[in-house]
Amino acid sequence: MDFQHSERSLELQERVRAFLDSHVYPAEHAFETQAAQNRAAGTPFRTPDVLASLKDEARKLGLWNLFLPDDRFGAGLSVLDYAPIAELSGRSAALAPEAMNCSAPDTGNMELIAMFGSDAQHAGWLRPLLDAEIRSCFSMTEPAVASSDATNIEATITRDGDHYVVEGRKWWSTGSMRPECTFAIVMGISDPDAGKYARHSMIIVPLDTPGVTIERSTTVFGYDDGPHGGHGVIDFDKVRVPVENLLGPQGGGFMMAQARLGPGRIHHCMRSLGMAERALELMCARAVSRTAFGSAIAGHGVVQGWIAESRLAIEQARLLVLKTAWLIDNVGARGARTEIAAIKVAAPRAASYVVDRAIQTYGGAGVSDDTPLAESWAQLRTLHLADGPDEVHLRSIAREELRAHAGSV
Repeated sequence: MDFQHSERSLELQERVRAFLDSHVYPAEHAFETQAAQNRAAGTPFRTPDVLASLKDEARKLGLWNLFLPDDRFGAGLSVLDYAPIAELSGRSAALAPEAMNCSAPDTGNMELIAMFGSDAQHAGWLRPLLDAEIRSCFSMTEPAVASSDATNIEATITRDGDHYVVEGRKWWSTGSMRPECTFAIVMGISDPDAGKYARHSMIIVPLDTPGVTIERSTTVFGYDDGPHGGHGVIDFDKVRVPVENLLGPQGGGFMMAQARLGPGRIHHCMRSLGMAERALELMCARAVSRTAFGSAIAGHGVVQGWIAESRLAIEQARLLVLKTAWLIDNVGARGARTEIAAIKVAAPRAASYVVDRAIQTYGGAGVSDDTPLAESWAQLRTLHLADGPDEVHLRSIAREELRAHAGSV
């Protein structure tokens, strides 16, 4: 295996670093101030204005849609070449990914439509997303069932003449509260009598369709995630959409979900390591600048242990993610499924440790909004659940290990 990045990737990484230093980091305070002003005005889900100027600059610098390996629509980078760029964007997770049009859930939705969409869907939905004219959400998780087992999903997508009728209630539809969010990709049962993994389909549902009701947004440890569009609870009540809105083949929902989640988990995991790297830098800066019990905090053995363990955790997780990216590029997501499950546990676990130790180093300031650490901790804690809880991925890994010894489990 060769984890060496291409010359193009290395050059883009340098451009992203410069973009972060000259434009993104200096804009973070304005972003938070504008988000607070929007909340005070009763519009918490309005996009802070500063993002528009950052997007303009990213376009000028050629840092746009770098995540898409399909060069018809994006940069055409391999998953391995994009991985370090995703990590860099995670250093300013609130701003950088969206500034470069590389933020979830739109990235996953764009990949789905690029891979499985019709020409009409490319023109009507993918192209506006690529140009950041609209936003989207992904409606899979349901409040009434244990969605960690996706076969439990109960929403229905029923053919009725030239339409499908969508019926069900979803939540954690990230981004759905934003005014710019115009459609959801909904997963539901379309073939109730089919096999276990052929019962579900995905369909594009415009959010202004009669019968669609966005009830509210859920919070994450008290954060409304307003600037990112919140996490909507959406009711689909006899929603009729044209058959042309079906994404991919009928009954192909699980197949497409796996195609979406492979590269998407690389993005999530590398962004989490970017958050960890920034937290480690903040930890070290705090440790050398503060004195307690007669000496710099950095001189205390326990803090040195936190710093050393943090570096080990980041490096180990990064190598596993890069191995997984290489495998996806060379044997496909299906061939890398065990590694994909592994990084989904390992990367958030490593990043959570680093951020937690950074918070401890900062003391009271660490749990406040005076640093990005508290919000980073909330986001990372959520990643232990998002895209499947840790326990589901550990179960998959264990089954693969045991299969070699017991034939099947």
